[in-house]
Amino acid sequence: MTQDETTYDGPRTSRRTLLGYLVAAPTLSVAVSLGLEQRAAAKVITPPGVADIMDLSDAQLLAVAPTANLISLDLREDGTVHFALPRMEVGQGITTSTAMIIADELDIGLDKIEITLADARPELLMNQLTGGSNTTMTTYLPIRTAAAIARRRLLDAASTMLGGDVPLAALKTVDGKVLAPNGVEISYGELAASASVDETVEVEAQLKEPAEFTVIGTPRNRIDARAAVTGRKQFTMDMDVPGALPTMLCRPPTLNGKVDSVRNRAAVLDMPGVTHVAEIPTGVAVRAETFGQCIDAIRALDVTWGPGPVDGLSDADILERVRRAEIPLAVPKVPLLAKTVETNSTFWFRSNSALETNCAIADVRPGRATVWGGFKAPIVAQERIAEILGLPPTSVTIHVVTGGGSFGRKVFPDAAVEAAQASKAMGVPVKLMWHRADDSRQGRVHPMATTRIRATVLAGEVLTWELRHTGVKNDFTHGFGDVLTATAPRLPVADLGFSETVFALTQAYHYDFGVSTQLLNEIDLGFTTGAMRNIYSPDVATARELTVDKIAAAVGKDPYRFRQAFVREQRAKTVLDAVAQQGHWGRAMPAGTAQGIAINNEYHSFSACLVEIDCRPETVNRKVREGVTGPRVTKVVIGVDAGLVVNPRGLDAQMMSGAMDGIAQTLTSSLHLRDGYFLEASWDNYAYTREWNTPPTVEVIIVPNDSEDPGGAGELAVAASMAATANAYARATGKTPTEFPINHHDPSHFEVKPTIPPVPQSPTDGLTYLQE
Repeated sequence: MTQDETTYDGPRTSRRTLLGYLVAAPTLSVAVSLGLEQRAAAKVITPPGVADIMDLSDAQLLAVAPTANLISLDLREDGTVHFALPRMEVGQGITTSTAMIIADELDIGLDKIEITLADARPELLMNQLTGGSNTTMTTYLPIRTAAAIARRRLLDAASTMLGGDVPLAALKTVDGKVLAPNGVEISYGELAASASVDETVEVEAQLKEPAEFTVIGTPRNRIDARAAVTGRKQFTMDMDVPGALPTMLCRPPTLNGKVDSVRNRAAVLDMPGVTHVAEIPTGVAVRAETFGQCIDAIRALDVTWGPGPVDGLSDADILERVRRAEIPLAVPKVPLLAKTVETNSTFWFRSNSALETNCAIADVRPGRATVWGGFKAPIVAQERIAEILGLPPTSVTIHVVTGGGSFGRKVFPDAAVEAAQASKAMGVPVKLMWHRADDSRQGRVHPMATTRIRATVLAGEVLTWELRHTGVKNDFTHGFGDVLTATAPRLPVADLGFSETVFALTQAYHYDFGVSTQLLNEIDLGFTTGAMRNIYSPDVATARELTVDKIAAAVGKDPYRFRQAFVREQRAKTVLDAVAQQGHWGRAMPAGTAQGIAINNEYHSFSACLVEIDCRPETVNRKVREGVTGPRVTKVVIGVDAGLVVNPRGLDAQMMSGAMDGIAQTLTSSLHLRDGYFLEASWDNYAYTREWNTPPTVEVIIVPNDSEDPGGAGELAVAASMAATANAYARATGKTPTEFPINHHDPSHFEVKPTIPPVPQSPTDGLTYLQE
């Protein structure tokens, strides 16, 4: 088939003319890349540097470039468009933004677009990772290209259907229909079959100019919002896979302990509803007719446990080991006229638990396996499960299901691996769920770390800046490693370890502070870790911005004005000015209250945050039943420049949620390690930002940007808000905090649940509690 370009006088662009394919299919099917892989690979260039000139987003974009265009969308005869997104929706809103991109380029309503999540696609190589705030940056142009090809083909088909007498330029596409000058309307559904092709052919895609956008850049509600609030949204635990009965694990009393023996297997098998009991590497799996029966069986199990890697140790012991691993600061404390400004910050363990506890469904049969779950790195999950089961990866099918949150946890296939192991051991399908206590005590944690900074200041200038970040090893084996493995050989940091590479690519130099160095060192103590949100940035940014405030004080400058003078990037200065102006920086406030301000740039995006905090006794000491109070953030103003914004309402929500993370990490939320286990055993034990901690005022300023490319924003607000909260606390109390959260050593607000049995009895009468 040949495309007659000479007859088309519709909108054209020079920069955004791309190639794609019309795919042989019964109805219209469009692909962006079939056979383009080699051409795309040749365009990958060697980056010139790290951090400020090339960040983690650049590395990811380079790594995915060869396969970024391996997507397709289909138009069906009912007029609906279907696209399987090779990323995972975990609540961040990417299905909505993806639908908006398609709707704009294809001129069709959002209600006619169905976004599903693609199964594991090994042909995508390192390009099926949901992480690093990279989804929209990676998929924006390929998706637009596919939609543009489909639109053009629909115009061709309509012209033919109208007898070929109507020039394409006279046809319009509006709301899922092609309109002819004589008023004739042909729906996309009517054109779906006739627009299809018998042979796959290469075509040019001519994308709309940004000025023509009618959907992109407009605030839209989530396409899955109604399903979510009405309970119709389907998560893994809602799926009905034949034969997959509830399954849970009896886990060790200390972190990562092992099963030695089970004394009463026969007695537990005789309990009501219990069908199977099997040992797997992480505990004793129990399968029953209900989850309640699973809990009863777990509580009845008599297991002898082997030790874990940190038995008998508490978080103070771990901090001591981290301190011993710190790389010394090189620049000596300077004498005479120069000043030395130092900070030394400790960041305690934090929980990566998501609202949706770990869960997966597995059906392992001889020679094959099928697994359902939330996978942000499904290709890695497929390979990992295949390896464990002794199967080739092609015999393992991974279905990606929408997740109820992630906090970095769903990049690891922990629950899916256990489900596959249990299903194999039992010989039946299983629906495996972690208990909340398991999630907190044996789940992924954000590593404990310290950050030391030393700056040399002379005559109002910063001559040297040294930063040393040291912590428990961060686990990057979830497939993030695959991305970097492909890219690292092209980078000037290829000789560094993977953690060091990620650190170097995410920690830019935000200020002109003379000779600067930033180094990472990590130690492996056997913890099960994960990056949570924003990887190293929240901790490093908090230490950095606290130090900037101290330097400003040392030279007698206002913290905002000092930043304004030394910040390196104009976009950072713009967002800084925006929050200072809207937040009325410097306004008079009562004693015990104060403002704090901070910046952070990452993912090709820039953020600044202004926080107001109340540390007066009447606020700090307020009482909430079984709640954690303390200082309260009363106002947050966030400025964000994220390049081209697809859905401003979604970006607004991301900024708000990031601010809640930042407040929690500064003031209240941490895990406490005692005698080899974490004390927290559920969300009610973990002091995340609650309603009584939430600022009454949260304002988000989206700074205009005429860029045609989107930046990343999913995790962007966490670092700046955490740092601004820390600075506000320091100014309100007159004391720079050195530990985060600041209440880590406060008395526990909860009664510690036992570790044997590892899960508590489920409540049976919640009404009594409510009546108290």
